[in-house]
Amino acid sequence: EAHIDTVGEPTLYSRLIELVQGLKDIREVKVVSVQTHGQNLSEHKVEELSEAGLDRINLSVDAIDEKLAKYIQGAEWYNVRKVLRIAEYTLENTKIDIHIAPVYLPGINDEEIPKIIKWALKIGAGKKWPPLGIQKYIPHKHGRKAPVKKVMSWYEFWNYLKSLERRFKVKLIPRLEDFGMFKTKPLPKPFRVGEKVRVKIVAPGWLKGEKLAVDLRDLRTITVVNAEELPEGTRASVRIVRNKDNIYVAIPT
Repeated sequence: EAHIDTVGEPTLYSRLIELVQGLKDIREVKVVSVQTHGQNLSEHKVEELSEAGLDRINLSVDAIDEKLAKYIQGAEWYNVRKVLRIAEYTLENTKIDIHIAPVYLPGINDEEIPKIIKWALKIGAGKKWPPLGIQKYIPHKHGRKAPVKKVMSWYEFWNYLKSLERRFKVKLIPRLEDFGMFKTKPLPKPFRVGEKVRVKIVAPGWLKGEKLAVDLRDLRTITVVNAEELPEGTRASVRIVRNKDNIYVAIPT
């Protein structure tokens, strides 16, 4: 599976249709999915995505109540009614499946989670995959901070999901096989920590001062930090400072 996600909103990418088509052309890719809050979707857009080969939309809907939905999104322009309508249209008129993925914010959207579950089951979400994937709120140093009084432990969260499973008779605790996932050997690491590598700077990075680079053998993407002076399109020498899980971070030499 190729899952399209980002720290921003993936559907803002102007070449999303082309990306989906390109991923589907890769022999080893059986499923293409995308994460979205849904605000930028339209009937025409989901039809285009379906024709391009998109298999599933992981839709972040954190509240059915319009006022609370705007508050959680931090945007007055957010229209949850439109998002719900497009989700229903997608299931009724395209081959795309919908996986509803709200974030549970204790003390904020407690009353909304049951509403979301009922809505997801009503519209027929989960034609091939589980209809719902309720997410645990985990604060991140670079993310938005929700005014949650107490962050749940994983034990508390799993018990919360179990209580909802009993109440609504739907599976909410995911298993690897639900999404065709399985454990396997990690890919080999072509670069060691401390190794110097020649790269081409190809794009801005996520955070200020970061650039995305590709080594000259096209083996891996490398995030280069402290790279303000490295223009896109240029080549540079960098030193690898992190390679855990085949995620590479480097600094200019």
